[in-house]
Amino acid sequence: MCDDDRNRPGRRALIVTGAAAALTLGSVSFAAAGERETRTVRGTLPTGSPDFVYVPVEVPDGVREIRVAYSYDRPSVPAGTAGNALDIGLFDERGTELGGRGFRGWSGGARTEFFVRADDATPGYLPGPVREGTWHIALGPYTVAPQGLAYEITVTLTYGKRGATPRPVYPPERAEGRGRAWYRGDCHLHSWHSDGRRTPAEIAALARAAGLDFINSSEHNTSSAHPHWAAEAGDDLLILVGEEVTTRNGHVLALGTDPGTFVDWRYRARDNRFGRFARQIRRAGGLVVPAHPHATCVGCGWKFGFGDADAVEVWNGPYTPDDEVALADWDAMLVASVREEGRGWLPAMGNSDAHRDPDAVGSPQTVVLAEELTREAIQDGIRAGRSYVAESARVSLAFTASGGRGEHAGIGERLRVDRETPVTVRLEVSGAPRCTVRFVTDQGVLFTSAPLPVSGAGVVEWRTTAAYAAYVRAELRHEAAAGPVPGALAAFTNPVFLGR
Repeated sequence: MCDDDRNRPGRRALIVTGAAAALTLGSVSFAAAGERETRTVRGTLPTGSPDFVYVPVEVPDGVREIRVAYSYDRPSVPAGTAGNALDIGLFDERGTELGGRGFRGWSGGARTEFFVRADDATPGYLPGPVREGTWHIALGPYTVAPQGLAYEITVTLTYGKRGATPRPVYPPERAEGRGRAWYRGDCHLHSWHSDGRRTPAEIAALARAAGLDFINSSEHNTSSAHPHWAAEAGDDLLILVGEEVTTRNGHVLALGTDPGTFVDWRYRARDNRFGRFARQIRRAGGLVVPAHPHATCVGCGWKFGFGDADAVEVWNGPYTPDDEVALADWDAMLVASVREEGRGWLPAMGNSDAHRDPDAVGSPQTVVLAEELTREAIQDGIRAGRSYVAESARVSLAFTASGGRGEHAGIGERLRVDRETPVTVRLEVSGAPRCTVRFVTDQGVLFTSAPLPVSGAGVVEWRTTAAYAAYVRAELRHEAAAGPVPGALAAFTNPVFLGR
């Protein structure tokens, strides 16, 4: 399975966890002599390698810091053939068992080196003592070229007195807010703690400039950023913490978990493990939100189903064809929810997934009706679908349905009227010049307006009945010539349901 110039094949072991295989190589040993020791190992992974390859490192007593650097070859491959991509992370002496008890950090393919010691660590990694025992460097061969993936790993141990591990301080779960109001947020953001290029401070500044009231930290497969957000929170910005759990079969946001929560990602849909980790996210106070379910990047397509989801990210970053597919798929789920008695419905979200310039924080953003600006209230609003998605803070919507006797309902609610009772659907818009309004129902698009004026403001009404439309949701679309997708979205709402 793997060539290694340091170990004989007999020292390798194939270990199996669930239905997924992981290859463990022979150990890297140190003599515990001098102030610093370095070892370099080399090997080649073939195509068809396991998802994870572990390199044990025998760490003696008295180590102050462990530092790892790695490189791998990137040979030319024919068009349409995957090249080499090798991720990396670290587990300490507590082991590599699924669940992450020994997890100490993950940088994926974003860095070529990292360090861990008691008082500090590379972004993406957790500071803490470097204790004696068997540590593991985790390699993730994401894709392997036909020629194989030749790698080199250099491990350096520095001996000496350990520093003190800082006590983490996390952002507060409450901001001043405006009482019951519509709050704007972006729940999918990456800093330099994973594959982003911005610091938490830079992201917070961009969030404020974008008119956001709340954000969620969602680094790939690490919780290392959580204690680095406290200084950026304030009465004007609520900061939730979480993770983008980045598996080989799709990505999911653990949105607003308890600070310090780490969610493992080392499984595929065939392993039947996702339900366990969805429950972990909820136990930690978070929401389970599949991200960009129809994205075309390697490993991004969502294959776990939506039975464990609290919401789904339908719009991710600039509006592209895969968002249009996600929107249609979500609408099909809405149709199924009103056709099957007792079946719940899944609210939609939109987030920027911003990583670096020129990615725009807050484009799109989810606008949530919440009782107050707190972690719990924002999550309640998202879970209930009391929200809409807008391309920026310039766009504001008010969407309601009313019956003939004063009954009314808003986004995510139900207007309880008889099947034949006339219902008036009303959308008030600002900040959407020349956009067209569409009302979408379980029967499809049943109303399309003329373009809004250049001022971007307007009111659109439509009359229907619960017999004709089991739900109504609104879409604002740009003129066909604007954006990468003809008629790209400017905003859309979660539905209002009609009927008893």
